[in-house]
Amino acid sequence: MSQIPQSRLRNFSIIAHIDHGKSTLADRLLEATHTVDARLMTSQMLDSMDLEREKGITIKARAVRLEYVANDGLTYGLNLIDTPGHVDFAYEVSRSLQACDGAILVVDASQGIEAQTLANVHLAMKLGLVIIPVLNKIDLPAADPEMVMTELEETLAIPREEVILASAKEGKGIPEILEALVARIPAPSGPLDAPLKALVFDSHYDTYKGVVNYIRVQEGRLKMGEAITMMGSGAQCVPVELGYFRPQHVPVQELQAGEVGYIATGLKSVRDARVGDTVTTTLGPAAEPLPGYQVALPLVFAGLYPLSGEDYPALREALEKLHLNDASFTFEAESSAALGFGFRCGFLGLLHMEIVQERLEREFNLQLIASAPSCKYQVHLNSGKGEMLINNPAQLPSPNHIDEIREPWVNASIVTPSSYIGTIMDLSTDKRGIFDGMEYLDEKRVVMRFQIPLAELIV
Repeated sequence: MSQIPQSRLRNFSIIAHIDHGKSTLADRLLEATHTVDARLMTSQMLDSMDLEREKGITIKARAVRLEYVANDGLTYGLNLIDTPGHVDFAYEVSRSLQACDGAILVVDASQGIEAQTLANVHLAMKLGLVIIPVLNKIDLPAADPEMVMTELEETLAIPREEVILASAKEGKGIPEILEALVARIPAPSGPLDAPLKALVFDSHYDTYKGVVNYIRVQEGRLKMGEAITMMGSGAQCVPVELGYFRPQHVPVQELQAGEVGYIATGLKSVRDARVGDTVTTTLGPAAEPLPGYQVALPLVFAGLYPLSGEDYPALREALEKLHLNDASFTFEAESSAALGFGFRCGFLGLLHMEIVQERLEREFNLQLIASAPSCKYQVHLNSGKGEMLINNPAQLPSPNHIDEIREPWVNASIVTPSSYIGTIMDLSTDKRGIFDGMEYLDEKRVVMRFQIPLAELIV
C-alpha cells in the first residue's frame, strides 16, 4: 500500500459523555471510508472486548486508520483513536488525546452538555487540540439542536457556525464530518529527518509477538529491522513487526513522523515497554525523551484474593500482564487471616474495579474474591511520630497513638434538571456534603457543585 505523505495525515479522537453515540459514529466513519468490509461490520466495531459490547461502553482506547478520498480528489490517512466516555477511564482519554492533533466532540442533541463532556473538552483544550463539535441523535423526537448549540456557545465558547448536525444511527452528517476532519485538523508537524521519537500510548501482550506497543511517531522514521531502545526502561530489541490498524493489524516496512501504528517488540517482560515511554533508534538515538504521562492516582482500594490458594502465582502473573494494558491500577501483595495471600489493588473508581475484576476472571480464567472497597486515609500520629497513609482498615494503629485522621474529599459537579435541586441538596447533606454553588446551563438544567468525602461516594 502506497505511503500517504505527512501533509495528508490527520490524527484525531472522538470524545463524548457516556452514551452520546461515540461508538456508533466511529462505526459510520469506518463504513463511509470502506475501512471494514460491509459483510464483516458489527455494531461497536472498535469495542473488541466482550465486556465492552455487553455493557455498551468503551473501556480501552483503540486506534484505526481510515483512508478517505476527499472532495479535492486526494487520499487522506485519518488515524482515529477511539476513547472511553466514562469518568473512571478519563486516564485512557488523556493518553489518547496526547497522540492526536484534533478531536470530534460528540454531544447528544436531546441531552445537551453533560459532566464528562465538560471534563473531556477542557482536557482537549489544555492540549491545544482543534475541536470539531458534532450534535448527534438529531433524529430523536426529543432532540433540541437550537438549545444545545446555545449551550455550547455560552458554556464552552464554541460558535454555532462550527457545529455539524448528525445522526450516526441514520448516517446523516457523516460526509460533512469527514470533510471537516480534512479541512480543520492540522497535519502532524514532526520533522522526518530528525532522530526517531515515538510515544507509546498503549500496549498489550501477545504470546507470539511479545509486548506490542501502540505508538504515535512524533519525529523521524522507524524502519523494519532497525534496533530500537525504550528510553525509560533502557530495553533494546529489533521489532518483529511494524504496522498500523485497519482495525486488524496491517504490517508495513516503515512508519514515519505523524503516523499512528504499532511495534511488535518481541520483548517478553511486561516491565520493559511501559505506556508513556519513548521509542528511539539504538544507533543515532534522540537526545531527550518525549514528556510522558502523569501517573494516574488510584482512589478506590480493595483486596483481590484467589478462591484457591494455589492460584496466587497465576493471579500475580495476570495482574502484571493486565497492568501492561491498563497502567492506571496498582497492586501490592498482602495477606489476610481469613482469605490467605492476595493483592491490595488501587482503582480509579468503582466501575474500573468491576471491569478489572471481570477481565481477570475472563481473560485469565481465575476465580476471585474481592473485599469491600475503601479509600486512602492520612493518619497523623501523636508524640511527633509523623504520619502514615493507609488504605486498609487492618493497618490502622491503636487509637491512643492517633492524633487525627484525615480523609480525601472530592469536588463534585452534578448536572441535573432544576426540579431535582431540593432532593440533591438533601442527599448531599446526608452524605456530609458542603454546597459550593450552582449555575444554570439553560432554563431547565443546572450544574450544582459540592465538596463531599470520597468515602461517602464509594461505600
